[in-house]
Amino acid sequence: MSQKISALAGKPAPKSILVDVAKLLAAYADLKPDPGVPAQRVAFGTSGHRGSSFDRSFNEWHILAITQAICEYRKAKQIDGPLFLGIDTHALSLPAFESALEVLAANAVETMIASGGEFTPTPAISHAILVYNKLHNSGLHNCGLHNSGGRKTGLADGIVITPSHNPPGDGGFKYNPPNGGPADSDITGWIQNRANALLQTGLDGVKRIPFARAQKAATTHAHDFLNNYAGDLGNVIDFDAIRGAGIHMGVDPLGGAGVHYWAPIAERYKIDLTVVSAEVDPQFAFMTADWDGKIRMDPSSSYAMQRLIGLKDQYDVAFACDTDHDRHGIVTRSIGLMQPNQYLSVLIDYLFQHRPQWSKDAAVGKTVVSTMMIDRVTKRLGRSLYEVPVGFKWFATGLFDGSLGFGGEESAGASLLRRDGSVWTTDKDGLVPALLSAEISARCGKDPGEMYAQLTRELGEPISDRVDAAATPTQKAKLAKLSPAQLQSDRLAGEKIEQVLDRAPGNDAAIGGIKVIAANGWFAARPSGTEEIYKIYAESFNGKKHLQDILEEAQKIVDTAIA
Repeated sequence: MSQKISALAGKPAPKSILVDVAKLLAAYADLKPDPGVPAQRVAFGTSGHRGSSFDRSFNEWHILAITQAICEYRKAKQIDGPLFLGIDTHALSLPAFESALEVLAANAVETMIASGGEFTPTPAISHAILVYNKLHNSGLHNCGLHNSGGRKTGLADGIVITPSHNPPGDGGFKYNPPNGGPADSDITGWIQNRANALLQTGLDGVKRIPFARAQKAATTHAHDFLNNYAGDLGNVIDFDAIRGAGIHMGVDPLGGAGVHYWAPIAERYKIDLTVVSAEVDPQFAFMTADWDGKIRMDPSSSYAMQRLIGLKDQYDVAFACDTDHDRHGIVTRSIGLMQPNQYLSVLIDYLFQHRPQWSKDAAVGKTVVSTMMIDRVTKRLGRSLYEVPVGFKWFATGLFDGSLGFGGEESAGASLLRRDGSVWTTDKDGLVPALLSAEISARCGKDPGEMYAQLTRELGEPISDRVDAAATPTQKAKLAKLSPAQLQSDRLAGEKIEQVLDRAPGNDAAIGGIKVIAANGWFAARPSGTEEIYKIYAESFNGKKHLQDILEEAQKIVDTAIA
């Protein structure tokens, strides 16, 4: 198994690979999943349920069943505050929104939808949940709910309809509980099982009213996600520093949910920010193809980011976000597109020296497949490291209670505390790390690429890479359950293997794969939660040849183990 770079990679998407939106939407309504086929059942991966209507894995029945299951979960847990509902710009997001609202209204769930049908980034949903619940708990909230029976007593939660940066033919559906972060596996497991039971009965037990009625229902309310989120950003970002230094920024929303957020942010805070393109196209025909020749709105992929990379010299710093704006990509004059691990290291080093109101005990959160440069930066800062499996849900509690100052994962997802040390979002936020690249440039007089170069001079220079290799569902399941004892090698790229982990050091949770560590390099292998691939992450502090040796040996080790 090896990653083969497509001849289309980094080139403008040809018409031949564009999704037929009309057929996609027809399939959503017309095709019914067979719950007897595993691939057609509801399955919550690391980021909710995802699939395509063409494959009968993301169709109307899925959304009706999942939404009904969420309504029943809320009732069982006495979550009776408003549910914040948002969508991204994928073609399947709008019909899924309509299906969900039909069920939410029929179940009399107070539902907050975006004013004017605006798209809503994932962090804006997390922010809305947390702000409502904080105000509610101090008796100050006023969300415009029409309360006939006195003040609401319950907490808010949310649904984000997005498959993140997945291809244009995919759809996704995520549930965020009252802590504002991604739902933990005990919650998603319950929802998944109940939804599949509903599919099994042909949706018997699903409450539903027509969309036109659901829109006008007394429980459906407009909410200004955009201005509530944008208006609070000054409590996270030092816009005075950015404005004062005259930092010239460029942003490419990649046609995603935050496409209409950037101009109001620039106007509100009087910063020099150019929106490269505000185009929204459900085919995402403006994209350059990703490594495998598919369209994927991944701001950390050099293949997908060709448009912004080509403009790098026009700005002091530039950035992009994925389709639901929960991931970031930073493009600097000095080094071009930064690898996620590089920028996370810079962010951590900067934030913990420039946020004096954060608790001295606030820790640094990282995933097991993030760079060991973070370990070195954290040690130098005198902070403790909290290392967890892949999945942002593991950071939600720490960000909520302030025991984590920052949580970041290798796929360019991160969030952090407000400047005063209180919670901002407990789900990934792509906009804030993007804007922080300008704050760093302003306060340090160097762009984040130059700041990273300085880190490597001081702490050593790691080289990292990730390889995606095809894997069947059976092989993925084997890899997820791999134990250290199953490895048949005691050496890695010429060095003695010092440690093999199948559980994360920070919280002792299973990592869903393995991590193999030697003195000057490591690799981790885990199955993708959203695609039929497995991922090998590798890093070396001994140069390119050593890294290549690690990657090659890692694939042999993994392939032998899952054969």
